Amino acid sequence: IGGTTVKYGLYQDGSIEKKSSFATSKTWDEMKENLYQVFKELSDADTKGVAISSPGAVDTEEGVIKGLSAIPYIHRFKIVDELEALFGLPVAIENDANCAGQDSKNALYFIIGSGIGGAVCQNGQLYKGSSLFGGEFGYMIIENGKTLSTLASPVQVADRYAKAHGLTDFSGKDLFDLADNGDEEAKAALAGLYDALATGIFNCLVSFNPDLVGIGGGISVRPDLVSELDKRIQKLIHDTEANELTYELKICQFKNDANLLGAVSNFLNTK
Repeated sequence: IGGTTVKYGLYQDGSIEKKSSFATSKTWDEMKENLYQVFKELSDADTKGVAISSPGAVDTEEGVIKGLSAIPYIHRFKIVDELEALFGLPVAIENDANCAGQDSKNALYFIIGSGIGGAVCQNGQLYKGSSLFGGEFGYMIIENGKTLSTLASPVQVADRYAKAHGLTDFSGKDLFDLADNGDEEAKAALAGLYDALATGIFNCLVSFNPDLVGIGGGISVRPDLVSELDKRIQKLIHDTEANELTYELKICQFKNDANLLGAVSNFLNTK
């Protein structure tokens, strides 16, 4: 479940099949209706349960999504109980970034979408923090009171570009396409996105000193993403004289499917 799109698929025989998506619903009732239509389409007598990755601070013990996200109606009620009643099967929900990054030893994960999700893995275990805000990197203040999510989400950057140019039905992909075709204003907007994301990653590198930083979400398909971030991070290292800081920056192995597979992994480990 994302702020713009809900992706779904059927996990069987070690892989995800029948993948598709629908636009994120405007209300909880509409979301339940859409989820149930997907469930009817994909499930059969052998279906064991429903595995979900979601934004927000997911309290897996209470079955409640706390914190804030781009989908305000999913928070602070017994969402797992309600979905289990809807589907008649076990339901497991975990934070989207946590789903993308459960198996590395000492790593940070940034999942780029309508906002910036994050996860902290220490000694192979997710660190969620005492209030479940561990890894909520999107809240980080980057510039003049603006958060990392505001400045580095392709969705939000594209929205601002569209409003400034009187455009409608304009997405992050459209912004990247304009930049790839040489539009200077689009290129400047994306340069600002990369600057903010690199700053956020650098701040986390000097706070956690991980072995690995993984990047997921739709932006992870960009072939130039790592090089654009690396050159900015290296400049920040040079400017701050943190010259002994080492790191590895990689795209999540399963790219935009990382959340789906992580949701399955979480389900299999908890249900």
